[in-house]
Amino acid sequence: MSTAPSNLLLQGLERLLPTYARADLTLVRGGGCRVWDADGREYLDFGGGIAVVSLGHCHPAPLAAAHAQLDRLWHVSNLYRTEPAEELASLLSARFGGAQAFFCNSGAEAIEAALKYARKATGKTGVVALDGSFHGRTLGALSATGQPGKRVPFAPLVPGVRFVPPNDTAALRTAVDDEVGLILLEPILGEGGVVSLDREFVMAAADLPPLLCLDEVQTGVGRTGTFFAFEQLGVRPDLVTLAKGLANGLPIGVLLVADEAIGGFAPGDHGSTFGGNPVSCAAACAVVDTIDDELLGNVRDRGAELVACLQRHPGVVSVRGRGLLVGVETVASASDVVEAARELNLLVLTAGENVVRLAPPLTVSADDANLACNSLLQVLHNVLPSRIL
Repeated sequence: MSTAPSNLLLQGLERLLPTYARADLTLVRGGGCRVWDADGREYLDFGGGIAVVSLGHCHPAPLAAAHAQLDRLWHVSNLYRTEPAEELASLLSARFGGAQAFFCNSGAEAIEAALKYARKATGKTGVVALDGSFHGRTLGALSATGQPGKRVPFAPLVPGVRFVPPNDTAALRTAVDDEVGLILLEPILGEGGVVSLDREFVMAAADLPPLLCLDEVQTGVGRTGTFFAFEQLGVRPDLVTLAKGLANGLPIGVLLVADEAIGGFAPGDHGSTFGGNPVSCAAACAVVDTIDDELLGNVRDRGAELVACLQRHPGVVSVRGRGLLVGVETVASASDVVEAARELNLLVLTAGENVVRLAPPLTVSADDANLACNSLLQVLHNVLPSRIL
């Protein structure tokens, strides 16, 4: 623990670049689905570090794996082999049904790898992505993000990206021409309002000539009730990106390339100093091993309970998503709901102006799901005008 003088700690917030609209809440400890602040106040965490703490805070499996690896080896360069990275690649390949892995540190980095891979493999620079999508804030990932408010301040961006509305198959087919080498889709647009793609739309994308990359940074690793969300969509993509929940909070990202699409990269084409870090990979192996049929069943059951509970409120327009990635569209401001929920010791997220996003740990119990739902119903009762109720 740091021994810095308390006055320096008090000045810490202003020493950080103001890139986040942080709540005035300092979290210091976590366990399972709960976190505690610096004053000892307990919160039910239904944001999960933005869908990152997949097994719950300090879950014993990745915790023990990370500790054991810390005692052996923290880092070596990718000029050498390591056991955790190769084990994780094998585990993910088995879940995918045959793939090679490139490890990095985040979802945005995994998307950058996918963009480069598609260019090298196809010789084409064009990309088709979706309106409302979010793929990251690095320059290439931002260029493929379909949210003008995030893109415009940093223009000009990487050229060649075309955007089509989600689930508009005709627009997708029109956008794809001989210049397009990659179609980039989130199975569920997480930041874009928790909008699920139709099975028929994704299947149509898979039938088109460009490589199909599914951005499963938020939907992968069991979040939707199957290990990959694409398992519910009737497709086998060429590329998949994972990050967020893969190591239960330790930084990691990965690009998976299906066996049918390998061969695009050669040594020197891409790299990452910290990619495949032994500690992160060891934790990720434990996460993948822990996500079994019983846990995936819990994801589906708890998600269904949340939907059934929340959709009965008159202030709720719709409840959507899959598994434990749930979007609650309300007539209230999502930011108002988030703030009011925090006062009731519940942490939730936004996904647009009027959509509240729930992404609790996959291990959440029925009791905690019911507690969170009842708290949200109370919040909606408090923040909505009486004429709506």
